[in-house]
Amino acid sequence: MEHQISSLQTTIRMRSTALLETSCGYLLQELQMIWDEVGEDQFEREKVLLDLEQECLEVYRRKVDTANISRAHLHQELAEAEAEFTHLLLSLGERSLPGRPEKMTGTLKEQLDSITPALREMRLRKEERMNQFQAVQGQIQKISAEIAGQSEYDNSSSTVIVNENDLSLKKLEEYQIELQRLRNEKNERLQRVEKYIGKIHNLTAILGMDSSMIITKVHPSLNELSGMSKNISDSILAKLKSTVESLEEEKQKRLEKLRQLGRALKNLWNLMDTPSRERHSFYHVTDLLLVSSEVSDPGSLTPSIIQQAEAEVKRLDQLKSSKMKELFHKKQNELEEICNKSHMEIPSQSEMDNITNLIKTGEIDHADLLMSMDEQISRAKEEASSRKAIMEKVEKWMLARDEERWLEEYNRDENRYSVSRGAHKNLRRAERARITVNKIPALVDLLTVKTKSWEEERKKVFLYDEVPLLAMLEEYNMFRLEKEEEKQRQRENKKVQSQVVVEQENLFVSRPGTSSRRLSNGSLNGGFTNAVPLNRRVSLGIQHLGSNSINSATQGISFIKEGRKVQGEKMFARPSLAHLRDETASVVSTFSGPLSP
Repeated sequence: MEHQISSLQTTIRMRSTALLETSCGYLLQELQMIWDEVGEDQFEREKVLLDLEQECLEVYRRKVDTANISRAHLHQELAEAEAEFTHLLLSLGERSLPGRPEKMTGTLKEQLDSITPALREMRLRKEERMNQFQAVQGQIQKISAEIAGQSEYDNSSSTVIVNENDLSLKKLEEYQIELQRLRNEKNERLQRVEKYIGKIHNLTAILGMDSSMIITKVHPSLNELSGMSKNISDSILAKLKSTVESLEEEKQKRLEKLRQLGRALKNLWNLMDTPSRERHSFYHVTDLLLVSSEVSDPGSLTPSIIQQAEAEVKRLDQLKSSKMKELFHKKQNELEEICNKSHMEIPSQSEMDNITNLIKTGEIDHADLLMSMDEQISRAKEEASSRKAIMEKVEKWMLARDEERWLEEYNRDENRYSVSRGAHKNLRRAERARITVNKIPALVDLLTVKTKSWEEERKKVFLYDEVPLLAMLEEYNMFRLEKEEEKQRQRENKKVQSQVVVEQENLFVSRPGTSSRRLSNGSLNGGFTNAVPLNRRVSLGIQHLGSNSINSATQGISFIKEGRKVQGEKMFARPSLAHLRDETASVVSTFSGPLSP
């Protein structure tokens, strides 16, 4: 290559010299011939030749200057190209470009021609990288403007300023990371906006409001019909949050208002025993009292529902006074029925009359009164439930006592074994009654244990028709014991009577004299005449006492009741048998005295 260049330069010089020797020499000879013919002097000839030489020098000098300028331009172009190439490498963050020689040789034009393709490639790369930076930075500016709340944003690339000194892939990656972060933040803000808008839709549906108007009031871009991109700035998010909170507060206020009205409705319904058909239209209000979670049914907290509930409460409140007396008497009857059924003490009539007068005068709150009555009924039911087991045993005891009375009357019937109509039925009933009567002691003992346990647990006396049950049981046990003692004395009296009869018969046999027999018979007859009615009276009295012992117990209990009602004290009355016992013993002693041997 170098050899070809040097041979080309030699050929150009030879052609220039030959040209000078031919054309310039020929012209000079022709000029000499003209001068000779004209007769020009030598001085003028020298002057012309000198001028020609100076003009040639000027032409050469101009050509040399032009060549120097061209060379300088080439040097500058080459230097600028190399500088630009180096700058592009640095700005693009690349070390080298494949295909470009590390050391350039040859003429300036050759060097410039060798670097031009690489420089063109680097310029294309820079342009492509600039477009990438503009796109990424443009998206960053746009999303940042949306986050900042700038709805009007010029998306043209001219507004994007790219730093051409740093177009490296590392810097581009940083911008891409920033763009992704902004996109995530934008999506998160959009989700928050959608969440707030969804809550507003739900709350307004529950409260019966226009959601579109409320959302548009926050910002027009949030309305789906606006066709604008949603504003997701911090101020809009704050306004949406405030709007949701205010709607939540309004919801809670209305919910609490309806719950108060629901409680008032239920209280008034319960007070006046309102039928179900009248309650049905307001069940949606009272059902809110049972809902512990969020209320989500559309239209459940509208102002019209609150107004309807308020009107109904007002109407029922006006009817309450007229029905209060009737309700009070109904609950009073219910309380008395519970107390009577369980033989418990019921409030006095004077107390009930006093409450009725307070109702008429309006000096007592109706709700408090009925609540108090409900509490009394509840306590009465609870106490009746605790008395249930004992009361069942008391009923069995009462039935057993009835059987005991019937059996005593049956035993006194002298014709009970006669063949008559229904005698066999009475006999079978007597057998069953004896079995029942034999169970009475165990039943009374069990009742005593259960009653004592109940009293210890309740710290109060177990009353049966205002009489202590333990006193009734104790009284019954004492009378039953006295009845057994009377039966024992009756058996002893019969034994004594039989002995007296035997002694009289022996005495009659041991005295055979007529006068004495007549006297003895007279005395004996007189004795029997006087004694038999007396003994019969004593026997009948004992039998009467024995047969009426349970009745006597009942009479004693009744007496206790009357004494408790009048004096407010525990009084237990038992019929005294001491005088009757002494009289019986005296009669027996008097009757047997004259007949003793």
